[in-house]
Amino acid sequence: MPKHLLLLLLLLPLVTEAQNRKRKDYLVTVTTPYGPMRLVLYDQTPKHKENFIKLVNQKFYDSLLFHRIIQNFMIQGGDPNSRKAPAGEPLGNGDIGYKVPAEIMPALFHKKGVLAAARDNNPEKASSGCQFYIVQGKVLTGEELQKQIERSHGQAPGRIFTDEQKQTYKTIGGSPHLDGNYTVFGEVVDGLAVVDSIAKQARDPRDRPRQDVRMTMAGDWVKKKKITKQYNYRY
Repeated sequence: MPKHLLLLLLLLPLVTEAQNRKRKDYLVTVTTPYGPMRLVLYDQTPKHKENFIKLVNQKFYDSLLFHRIIQNFMIQGGDPNSRKAPAGEPLGNGDIGYKVPAEIMPALFHKKGVLAAARDNNPEKASSGCQFYIVQGKVLTGEELQKQIERSHGQAPGRIFTDEQKQTYKTIGGSPHLDGNYTVFGEVVDGLAVVDSIAKQARDPRDRPRQDVRMTMAGDWVKKKKITKQYNYRY
């Protein structure tokens, strides 16, 4: 067999796999005591997407807690110290030993249901390698929105809010004061009611739920057409 034909046969499976991946996306299922949530990860934030997929495949998040909840704001999880934490123990400082470079994109904003990366106060705004939050937020009046935009500008001067984003905050809701400060890298496409259920649980003075809210995660490559049809998510 000619060498060029042999090379073509060897490369064909790789080409086919690449084509399949373009037609598919990674769908994450987060299972909680209050039901499942399904999330899609954004292609615009490839470093965060790749890291999250890696952790989900490694079962890193299984049995971790949503350790910080604030109603009308967000629910946060992913602290590895939460796996065996006794009741009442302060949480939120655990990490995985590395950060993910910031991928803060103006088009990706903190509307209700988005997945974003937690971080410390590092000047580069690099993300925690494992901790994340899901925005609940609230529907804002024009006056409330303007105040939150001003808060955002205090941390991210020059951040532009489009008319579409403003309208989303006034109809769907969210937490615009975080825009420009944290990397948004995905969104809940099914199960927003689960976010609401978790966010309203009783919490201690450190915002830890008084009753543990554990999670497990699993992911699978699903055809984009199926995701659009089943969850009305538009690519």
